[in-house]
Amino acid sequence: MSAGTYAPRPGAAPLPRMIAAQTALETRMLLRNGEQLLLTVIIPTLLLVLFSAVDIVDTGAGASVDFLAPGILALALMSTAFTGQAIATGFERRYGVLKRLGASPLPRWALMTAKTLSVLVIEVLQILLLTAIAFALGWSPEGNPLSVLLLLVLGTAAFSGLGLLMAGTLKAEATLAAANLVFLLLLVGGGVIVPLDKFPDAVQSVLGLLPVSALSEGLRDVLQHGASMPWTQAGILAVWAVLGLGAAAKFFRWE
Repeated sequence: MSAGTYAPRPGAAPLPRMIAAQTALETRMLLRNGEQLLLTVIIPTLLLVLFSAVDIVDTGAGASVDFLAPGILALALMSTAFTGQAIATGFERRYGVLKRLGASPLPRWALMTAKTLSVLVIEVLQILLLTAIAFALGWSPEGNPLSVLLLLVLGTAAFSGLGLLMAGTLKAEATLAAANLVFLLLLVGGGVIVPLDKFPDAVQSVLGLLPVSALSEGLRDVLQHGASMPWTQAGILAVWAVLGLGAAAKFFRWE
């Protein structure tokens, strides 16, 4: 029997089609996950509306939403690229999903690419939703959109690398606990809602080096104060991205 007997001819689909299909699957799984929706959509939305409408935290001069919106955008990116991805990937690793996918025609690097693309899709939806809500609350952003885009890309890379590192080295239960704990700690101490200058001087310099703090302050410099490009915060995010992605590539275990 000749190879041309079968129609269509058997074999793996083209690589771009496999990545697109896996990206769509990963995105649907994220959107169907109740805990993921809580982290990525509901909590950031509630925080933005609550702290913008009620004067709970002193955010300085100007409307509260002008201070809060950039920080909430940073929190939303962290919830998807770090917390959600770490938890989902950790349990996929525990249940052997990653091992089986790694044995499929889809290369492992392509699987990681699909996961990254699905994260980007969710982030776009988050940004559109939160931006619309912030505008409804009276937000008046300034600055260069390209600077904002660069900060968001660097933040995504940093959070994604750290999330994959955690998911690929810890047990699933430990990843679940650690990722949620880090989310809560950075929500309080990452400059998202409470300005960093409200903390003691000795702590401010340390907190400013955290990726969510760098992203929050960088976005705030551009969107609230009209800065061209906060290179210090961008540099901090770039260092975290290189360290996180490099460590994840080296230490990630598929089983």
